[in-house]
Amino acid sequence: MPRPLGELEDAVMTRVWKWNRPVTVREVLEDLQRERSIAYTTVMTVLDNLHQKGWVRREAEGRAYRYEAVSTRAAYAAALMNEAWSRSDNAAAALVAFFGMMNDEQRQALRDAVRMVEGASEVPVPGPGEQSAEGASEVTGEVPDTAEAAETGDENPDSAPGGHGR
Repeated sequence: MPRPLGELEDAVMTRVWKWNRPVTVREVLEDLQRERSIAYTTVMTVLDNLHQKGWVRREAEGRAYRYEAVSTRAAYAAALMNEAWSRSDNAAAALVAFFGMMNDEQRQALRDAVRMVEGASEVPVPGPGEQSAEGASEVTGEVPDTAEAAETGDENPDSAPGGHGR
């Protein structure tokens, strides 16, 4: 089970998932700097840690790397929900409580998802970024097993691994 992403890890992964293409440290940095003051080496360290945990793959491009998500945000959310649900001593009660917290749009998405699962042989499952006729999206994907490594919220630029992601 993946550990929940730290606040900064989530901010970085949100961009990687949203852009849905290989990204550089510089691109992520420039977008993050619209919201906060942050150092290049901090973003580099976070992306390196996400790579070590299996959340992103990277490919060298000159002296830098381009990072790309290994799975979708939907797969990450599903894994977190599954882990939380499996820890309950009363699965049915946990589901009832969870459903009770949902708004109308979320309940409709749940109904759509159940229809898709029950009629999987008849209804094509949308791929990442695609919408189904019912409005559900990104229902498939894998979550890396290595994500259980200790998460980092470290914003200390001095902790950057030598040369990674530059």
